[in-house]
Amino acid sequence: MKRVKNLTAKLDLGIIAAGEGSRLKAEGIQLSKPMIPIYGKPLIQWIIESAFNSGIDKINCIINEHSNDLKLYLNEYNSTHKINLLVKNTVSSFHSLKEISQYLTPPFLIATADSIFRENEFKTFIEFGMNASNADVIVASTDFIDDEKPLYIKLDEDGGVVDFYDTADNFEFVTGGLYLFKKEIRDEISDAIVADTNQLRNFLRFLIKKEFRIQTFRFSKIIDVDHISDIKAAESYLSEIAG
Repeated sequence: MKRVKNLTAKLDLGIIAAGEGSRLKAEGIQLSKPMIPIYGKPLIQWIIESAFNSGIDKINCIINEHSNDLKLYLNEYNSTHKINLLVKNTVSSFHSLKEISQYLTPPFLIATADSIFRENEFKTFIEFGMNASNADVIVASTDFIDDEKPLYIKLDEDGGVVDFYDTADNFEFVTGGLYLFKKEIRDEISDAIVADTNQLRNFLRFLIKKEFRIQTFRFSKIIDVDHISDIKAAESYLSEIAG
């Protein structure tokens, strides 16, 4: 997709990988969650490689101060790839967004480090988002729901996001950990901090109140790795993709 490469030359990526992975640790996994092997490579490498393969060449990543294995890996990876590494403890994914947004210029993509999806759909998501003239934010969505705390999406008849909900209430789609921001959000982040916003999902709701135009792009399946059972599901899905 030559067109995608031309578009993504202007697109920065910020990876949020500063969580503690507490649920996996409770199940006996001692590695930092982004370092868990998934189908032969660390979980975080899947989003990094998808980004580079899609033409993105500027990647920023925030990790916590305790993830020494992840820090070592990304520093080694950085010898051949352009990754700006920010090491800082944060209290939530929204606060991680606040920190990493200082290094990002719109349009930019935010990705969590714990999702598995089809790379070709990722490329199409970027192309769709970069061409969406009627949207300020494009959110990845899927009707595959296997998350402990999914964020459900209410859509209007034109496919625009009306709001986000923690409960299903007959909503078909949930968010998938990929967010393409097409306009500056630093003022909104500052306002949200004052309003005691403490999760990324609540910041998305905050943007709705600020009349941001949010659209969705549908992925066939996005698997969030939060438990050992998710590792098996992700590897099974990647095996299916590989054929």
